[in-house]
Amino acid sequence: MSPFDPEMVTTALELPGYRIRRNLGLVRGIVVRSRSVIGNFGAAIQMLFGGNITLYASLCEKARSDAFHLMMEHAMEMGANAIICARYDANEVTAGVTEVLAYGTAVVVESGQ
Repeated sequence: MSPFDPEMVTTALELPGYRIRRNLGLVRGIVVRSRSVIGNFGAAIQMLFGGNITLYASLCEKARSDAFHLMMEHAMEMGANAIICARYDANEVTAGVTEVLAYGTAVVVESGQ
């Protein structure tokens, strides 16, 4: 089952051009990630020079993307075709291990207002 169109996900309380027909409740996607020893070594070298630590940035972006797609899959399983009030949260589980959570409200929308 592939996720619905990412354009049908918004941080707003409504989806412009669509009317909310049903609220199906909370949906979430959770990913727990850590960087490999080699990745940590590479990031440590980047830290010596300062600036953006691209190895960690790409890890964070991948975790957010995976959590986002899991959230959309959860919404589809509930019968939704859109998500409103989408948010991200991240917490350190233990040293070097981070949880990324994408969550929102699954809704069924129809075109027109």
